[in-house]
Amino acid sequence: MPGHGGDAPVATGVLVAVEIDAATVRRGDQVMIGAQAFTVRDLSTLAGGAKRLVFDSGDSFVMGSRTVLWAARRVDPRRRGRA
Repeated sequence: MPGHGGDAPVATGVLVAVEIDAATVRRGDQVMIGAQAFTVRDLSTLAGGAKRLVFDSGDSFVMGSRTVLWAARRVDPRRRGRA
């Protein structure tokens, strides 16, 4: 069973849909691009407020400072106001 007995850890919390931009994207967000989900592994800030997102798949994406996307984000429902 995944997440048990030494496998990858079990993710905690619930997934919620959030609107993100370059200022609010986080590691672990599951970003929808072209009807395909990509999980953000790493990100770096570029000139003009843009962010380079690196996904678990190895693909990368430059998110402009005004780009708005939808993402699934895992949150702890016990912590209010922290999506």
